[in-house]
Amino acid sequence: MAERLRRRKASLATQTISLRASPEQKALIDRAAAVLGKSRTEFMLESARDAAENALLDRRLFLLDEARYKEFADVLDAPVVPGDELRRLLATPPPWER
Repeated sequence: MAERLRRRKASLATQTISLRASPEQKALIDRAAAVLGKSRTEFMLESARDAAENALLDRRLFLLDEARYKEFADVLDAPVVPGDELRRLLATPPPWER
């Protein structure tokens, strides 16, 4: 089943990314991928995707013009209107109390 899922993911890929690496870098990547039971491509794409997400999530400086800053500040200052999902989440006991 895992192999079928792997092939399906591979069939969805439509772009090529070419990289050059030293023999030592390639060997290290291959060893890590093997330990996790992944192909080199899977390992590299997942690692790059994680790094990209973290780089974007770690942004702490946002440069906004005055109008966009006001809009941003207004959203932060607005009261929270809890929806059903939030109410359900807050009513669920934490895992360590179950």
